[in-house]
Amino acid sequence: MTHWYMLSVVGKDRPGIVSHVTSALYEGGCDLGETSMIRLGDSFTIMMMVRHDGTVKSLQYLLATVAESMGLHVHVDKMDGHLHRHVDPDVHITVYGADRPGIVAHVTGALAEAGLNIINLDSDVGGSEDKPIYIMYIDGVAGEGRAALESALEIVVKEGVEAKLTPIDTMIG
Repeated sequence: MTHWYMLSVVGKDRPGIVSHVTSALYEGGCDLGETSMIRLGDSFTIMMMVRHDGTVKSLQYLLATVAESMGLHVHVDKMDGHLHRHVDPDVHITVYGADRPGIVAHVTGALAEAGLNIINLDSDVGGSEDKPIYIMYIDGVAGEGRAALESALEIVVKEGVEAKLTPIDTMIG
């Protein structure tokens, strides 16, 4: 019986991770759904939906040789596939602020209370070692409307960050 799994792979970044992981999955008869792959620090992280005829253990076994040879950590969870139910964001939010503990939790908490469903969040630390700046790029769906998000961002801005909300036009043509 075919099942969908969420596969997470993490390891020190090096050439060939994507090639080796996807080849092992292909050779094992798996199909891929949505994927997200990114370098974070000096690590490479993969999250992908994988359709596989076996169990969690058999999927882990397919990747065991690759994981061991490349120093990768593999985690697998069974999931519902639900492909082709893509959610398009309708807002983009950019946040800059002095890097400090809790900045992500505080900003995303305020946005969640205002009805934002985060679809994608990328962050980085810029500036210098003595003056680090935390940067977030957030795409999401404004469930309670943009006005609620703008009000939440006004509060966050008063606490020392810069924030900009930009509507995303999903109607093309």
